[in-house]
Amino acid sequence: MDLLKMLEPGLPVTIRDMSPPGHVRTPKYLRGKSGVIERALGPYENPEQRAYCLPASKKQLYRVRFTMEELWGGNAENPHDTLDAEIYEHWIEV
Repeated sequence: MDLLKMLEPGLPVTIRDMSPPGHVRTPKYLRGKSGVIERALGPYENPEQRAYCLPASKKQLYRVRFTMEELWGGNAENPHDTLDAEIYEHWIEV
């Protein structure tokens, strides 16, 4: 994804379902799940690189909103409640 191409609020997205080794900032329970962009938060140094004291490229950070039904399926106590998570661009598929 290109920092110049910002994702707009309300855009449906899916979180990549990948399990790279090392320090990862995206919770496992969100991987492979779909949500919507709530807002863009700005570009920040990639914490997955910074964790190892490596030079870190800037990545766009987004707040993504998920329903409990999407996350927990039939086990969701309140299916229409939501959870917001801050996810870096390289984890997001449009």
